[in-house]
Formats: sequence, C-alpha cells, structure tokens
Amino acid sequence: MPSSLVQAFARNFLGYSPRWYKATIVLFLIINPLLLWSAGPVAAGWVLVAEFIFTLGMALKCYPLMPGGLLMVEALLLKMTTPQALYEELQHNFPVILLLMFMVAGIFFMKDLLLFLFSRLLLGVRSKSLLALLFCFLSAFLSAFLDALTVIAVIISAAVGFYSVYHRVASGSNPREESNIDSDHDIAHLHREDLQQFRAFLRSLLMHGAVGTALGGVCTLVGEPQNLLIGHEMGWNFGEFFLKIAPVSLPVLVAGLITCVLLEKLRWFGYGTLLPDNVHKVLAAYAAQDNAERTAQQRAALLVQGLAALILIVGLAFHIAEVGLIGLLVIVLITAFTGITEEHRIGRAFQDAMPFTALLVVFFAVVAVIHDQQLFTPLIQAVLALPAHQQPGMLFIANGLLSAISDNVFVATIYITEIKQAFLAGHMSREHFETLAIAVNTGTNLPSVATPNGQAAFLFLLTSAIAPLVRLSYGRMVWMALPYTVVMGVLGWWAVSFWL
Repeated sequence: MPSSLVQAFARNFLGYSPRWYKATIVLFLIINPLLLWSAGPVAAGWVLVAEFIFTLGMALKCYPLMPGGLLMVEALLLKMTTPQALYEELQHNFPVILLLMFMVAGIFFMKDLLLFLFSRLLLGVRSKSLLALLFCFLSAFLSAFLDALTVIAVIISAAVGFYSVYHRVASGSNPREESNIDSDHDIAHLHREDLQQFRAFLRSLLMHGAVGTALGGVCTLVGEPQNLLIGHEMGWNFGEFFLKIAPVSLPVLVAGLITCVLLEKLRWFGYGTLLPDNVHKVLAAYAAQDNAERTAQQRAALLVQGLAALILIVGLAFHIAEVGLIGLLVIVLITAFTGITEEHRIGRAFQDAMPFTALLVVFFAVVAVIHDQQLFTPLIQAVLALPAHQQPGMLFIANGLLSAISDNVFVATIYITEIKQAFLAGHMSREHFETLAIAVNTGTNLPSVATPNGQAAFLFLLTSAIAPLVRLSYGRMVWMALPYTVVMGVLGWWAVSFWL
C-alpha cells in the first residue's frame, strides 16, 4: 500500500484527535485480546471498563462514541459479551433511550419559553449565591417528580441560549441569526476576558443544577429509574418510599444546599465566578428588545409552549405514559400549534440527543460485559458475608464505588436481587432487608456524583453541546463535584450506618 494512502488512513482515524490519543486507542485494541488470552476475562473486563472511562475523560479530545464503540466492537468479537446480552440490556433500558429520542427534542421546541423564564431569573437575581441556590433547589425539586435527564436538558437548553446570544454579540454577529459559536476566532479582544468569565459562571450553574438532580432524585419513587425498581421489589408506594428514604435523603438534601451556598461564598473548586457586567448588559438588552418586538404570533407561541410545559409536568408527575412518549406528545403539540411544519426544522431538534443516545448504547455494552463476566459478584458476596451491623454502611460504599464507574440502575438491580434472594432464603429479617434496600438506593444515587459516568444526567451534560462551549471537561466535572461527593457520601454513609 502506498505510504501516502497509509498516511491518509492515519489522518482519517479519529479525525483531528491528537496523535498520542490515536496511538493510545490503538494500543488498547492491541492489549485487550492479549490480556484476555493471558490473564483471563475478569482482568480483561476490568481493563476494558477503565479504557472506556478513559474515553469519557478525553471527551473534549474526541467524542467517546467512536473510540468507545471500537472497544465495544472488539469486546463483542472477543466474546466478552454477546449481541444478545447487549440487546437485552437495551430492552431493559428502552425507556431511557425513548426519553433521549423524544424528550430532549421536546425540550428543544420549548427553548423560547425557557430562555424567557431563565432570563428573568438570571437578570433578576444579582446575588450569585442566591442564584446558585435557586438552580440547585429547583433542579432537586423538579427531579423528585420528573426525570433527571429532562431537568438537565432544560438547564442545558437555557445555558446554550444565553451563551449563543453573548457569543454572537461578542463576535460582531446578529444575536438572532445562526453563527458558529464553537469558535472564538472572531471574538473581539475586548470581549475575550468577559467570555472566559461567563464560561466559568455558566459552568458553576450547570454543576449546581446537575448535583441538584441527584439530591432530589434520591427522595421519591419516581425520582430515578432504580428507585422504581427498588420500590417495586420492596412493595413500597410513593408515600412509603419517601418516608423510608427520608432519614437519609432529607439531611443530605439540606447539606447539599448548604454546600452550594458555601462553595459560592468561598469560591472554592471553580465556583463563585460572577456574571460579568458587560454580559449582563448584553443579555438585558436582548431581553428588552425581545419584549418590545414580540409579535402576537410569538406571544401565542409562548403560550402554547407554556401549556405544553404544564402538560409535560402533569404527565410526568402522574406517570400517565412512558417519559419518552410524553416528550413525543410535547413535540406534536408545539409544532402543530406554532407553525413548525418543515422537516429540516423538526430534524434540528433531534441533532443534540442522538449522538448521546448512540453513546448510551455503547455504555450498555460495557454493562453487558460487566454482567457476563460477573465483575461485581465478588464485591457483592464480600459485603453480604460481613456481620449484619456492618452491612448497610459497606453496602452504601460498595454501591457508590460501583455506580461511579458503571450504570447505577444495573448496580441497583444486581444488589437488590441478591439481597432479596438472601431474605427469601431466611438469612435476614424484614427490617434488615429494608435497611439494606435503603442503603442500595442511596448508595447508587448519592456518591455516584463523583464521576460523569456515575449518573446519566452527568454523562449527558459532559457530552452535550454546552460542555465544550464552556470548557467543562471530565476532569473539571470530577473536581467541581468533589466537595458535593464528600458531603453527600460521608453524610449518606453516616445516616445509613447509624441512623436507620
């Protein structure tokens, strides 16, 4: 093969990613079969999990779908899992995939309403500590009744709207026309410092909001998918679930909100950056012009979006249908009554969600490898072999660690199944069974904020359109989540170990 063609293949492989990154992925692909044949499937499985986490950590170098996908294709070829096992994981998690396909697109069609509402909040509350607290609390409250991915999609949509307005103004473009907001090439020198500060400001609000989804999601039966799973296994209704979890969830919620305010006051871990005055003026002028020039047709569209939002909240709160189907309903209502009839305008709404949906399928392939190779089985058996009084605390820690590197729904499924089997076999009392179930639920929800792959909402944020715009990398997310991880993890462990 001519050397020029070899060089062309090398340049095309993973596109504009750095050479060292391309070489690392190739090295992974070479090492994996050698490790499988020499050290066995368990060792190879753990290395594969670490490699996939590496691709997530380097998300700003290359979108994880491609390198992660190559690793998973290799895992299938090496029979570390099977296409059938992957398909079963997808079937089990189909509601999540359906949510990403339609709910995120539904939120896209509500962007005018979201920008209108969040601009009132952003421009009306000048205290950064109060603003951060509102973002965290509202995210927690909404996530207690709505899906966390839906809540984070709303926050991302609003943040992209604010960022694009200022970026276009700073680059001399019309803020109401499409432009390339991925590049700073046309940003005037005068605006560069303000743009960097604005990025830090948005990063902090996004992280407060993301953590808020975990704080609220743990509290109720419908807050997270694993809550429904555990509630079903335990036979708890909405009220029973809330009361059983409350001794852990409510103290952690209060501590999380206090942590939010302290981080802003102390300006630690990348928090505390204020909204630049120049950015505030631009956003205020944009909002004022919007209000002055809003036509009757645009006001009608806002009313339709508001009614659709109300239907969305009621539908999700009462779980009248799967979340994704409610998202499809929102798409139909808004597009039908606001004059959006062109295929290309509808297709734009699906653009942001589909790459993450594909990435999530790759992630479920990792989960299938973990399941088929029983990577977590020794940890489960070790915890259940401990004295009864030590089991809740250790179960909380084990669930937290595993959920930080895997799917928390999968971890909860494995643990609650093993615990229920032990209960049915007569190895524990009903009271102890309930205590362990609470430990599983809170363990998969709280410490898992440590890493972006610990919760779907965090992973969605990391791989969303806003992350590269505000320079929110994997490492930065881990660093900014660290104080929350410590507070939520330590307090949650203490409550599970000594309060229940």
